[in-house]
Amino acid sequence: MPKAFDLHPKLRNVRIQPFVHMGRKGVLLQDPLGLSNRMLFVPQELAPLLLLMDGTRTVEGIAVAALVRFGLRIPQHMVRELVRELDRAMMLDNGRFRTVYRQALEHYRRQPYRRPSHAGQVYPEEPAALVKALQDYRQRVKQWPEPPQKPVLGVVSPHIDYARGGRVYASTWFPLSDALARVQRLVILGTDHNGPPNTVALTYQNYATPLGTLRTPKDVIERLAQAWGPEEAFTYELHHLGEHSAELALVWAHVVSQGRNFEVVPILVGSFAHYIEEGRVPWEDPRMEAFLQTLAEVVQEKPTLVVAAVDLAHVGPTFGDPEPWDRAARLRLREADRELLDAIARSDARRFFQAVAQVQDRYRICGFSPLYIYLRLMEGRSARIVDYDQCPADPEFTSVVTITGAWTLAG
Repeated sequence: MPKAFDLHPKLRNVRIQPFVHMGRKGVLLQDPLGLSNRMLFVPQELAPLLLLMDGTRTVEGIAVAALVRFGLRIPQHMVRELVRELDRAMMLDNGRFRTVYRQALEHYRRQPYRRPSHAGQVYPEEPAALVKALQDYRQRVKQWPEPPQKPVLGVVSPHIDYARGGRVYASTWFPLSDALARVQRLVILGTDHNGPPNTVALTYQNYATPLGTLRTPKDVIERLAQAWGPEEAFTYELHHLGEHSAELALVWAHVVSQGRNFEVVPILVGSFAHYIEEGRVPWEDPRMEAFLQTLAEVVQEKPTLVVAAVDLAHVGPTFGDPEPWDRAARLRLREADRELLDAIARSDARRFFQAVAQVQDRYRICGFSPLYIYLRLMEGRSARIVDYDQCPADPEFTSVVTITGAWTLAG
């Protein structure tokens, strides 16, 4: 007899993207945590069923809801077979998945450090090869920004792959070699691509790059966890395992500092969608304010660099838009981004939030929440936008990811 949670299938937070398989349109599902190595193709005519798997309906109820909501007459046996395949691929939030998740988390916590998950993929794993690869990206920079004359308090860095974002990474990080020599602690705010809204994911694990292991101060993590909520702060800790946002910016900081042994405080932040959907603002959220107050104290304790590891807009068919983004659309996107860049330059967190919320985050800012937190920490400081780029997200350049680099300066 199946257990209760198997009778009411609930889809996990999985990666879903449009896909064509043997000429048949549909969506491809992948496990963002890497706990399952299976990918699952769901044909277009069955894809609406995924929206109905929220843990409240039986297989029969899903079939009925598909008919009522979408006009789709799908036999129960086909719904049941899809549920079975989702379970085999470990894409349902059920007892089987939770057991595997718990085992993976225990294994992660037993390790001496969090391994660089994208070494050998996005960048070389061998130290000398890594340094050379990052040096090679310097050649893409046509006009170098003048190195900052004042102490640097914060950096806005991309988290896109190096192949596409190499120029912006290089122009953002290489001029900071002297500034990094003074850093004793690096607080890195990354986008949690797999985290639900209203979440912060902390970890006690040290973070490693190919140049060595950077210590995560446990006392700092404990204080931040107390501010957010001791249990909630670690609910999504395993997301650190494969999340690239913090890692890709951290590698640049470590290489440019020539392997400097600073502390690292890695923080992954979930979506701010709940604020927009509920018509709320983060500066009236007591828990967010308590977390920000504690984080501001952490930043003041010793020479610290705060890094927002973020990308900006994600638009085009790759991200669900019906129409391709041609050159004219990309020019309009640049104008929309200009408002965000101006808020960054002024360290104006409220203006930044309101600019995104006003258009219901239609450009899918993949850094909305960590950038807001960064700007709150930098309030009252001026920032310098050092680079900006629009990167292709498909071979035809009909989908776009925009990125920027910025320095927030003292004084």
